[in-house]
Amino acid sequence: MLEIKNVDVYYDKNQSEVLREINLQVKTGEIHAIIGPSGCGKSTLLKAISGLTPYSNGEILLNKEKLSAKHHTIGLIPQNYGLLPWKTVFDNILLPLNIKGRQIDKAFLNYIDEVMEKLEISTLKERFPNNLSGGQKQRVAIARSFILQPDILLMDEPFSALDALTRENIQELFLKIWKEQNITTLLITHSVEEAIYLGTKIVIMSPLPGRIIKILDNPVQKVENKRTSVEHLQIATDIRNIMTKEWKK
Repeated sequence: MLEIKNVDVYYDKNQSEVLREINLQVKTGEIHAIIGPSGCGKSTLLKAISGLTPYSNGEILLNKEKLSAKHHTIGLIPQNYGLLPWKTVFDNILLPLNIKGRQIDKAFLNYIDEVMEKLEISTLKERFPNNLSGGQKQRVAIARSFILQPDILLMDEPFSALDALTRENIQELFLKIWKEQNITTLLITHSVEEAIYLGTKIVIMSPLPGRIIKILDNPVQKVENKRTSVEHLQIATDIRNIMTKEWKK
């Protein structure tokens, strides 16, 4: 379980508050989709969890231990996919494993091939990122994170740059592999529909300084037709009502 307890984050230069008293528990294998207005500190929260940004107060724990990139494996998919342009698709996928010093035997190579096949990028191994479409880059970024087999996966608006049909297709592929690996995941999104489709719980944040104002259980995860169900319409209405009330204070 990921536990975030009373975490505050300040900008260094003027000590202005970015995040205030963030408290969140993410059970193993859950996806928490985080929605908040622009500039409320959503990305800062992911950076604090990953260790890229220091937090001023509180603690972040994974299975009762302080979360640390030195002792835990943290997968991060940034908005720009995070692919190195001078490395091939396959080398980009292997990069985090090499950094971690992971030994790659034949069985693990077979596993890598399996993930790439599921994400439909097996034929792209020798290509460079500049020769990929946005959807292909996104699939490579997802493959890299899942192949790392992280303790926790952090995703910062990973599908925002894609057209609607490509986005829905990759959401499906992501969920398929996520269900197999059962990875604890935090996802930032500006899309209410995406949060409902992907999140086991939906976390709504306030304007700056960012606070968590509501955590909703998502009933849509238990129904078959997620995008068109009555449950989808109802929780979307609830989310928008909360956003309208809280974001305009």
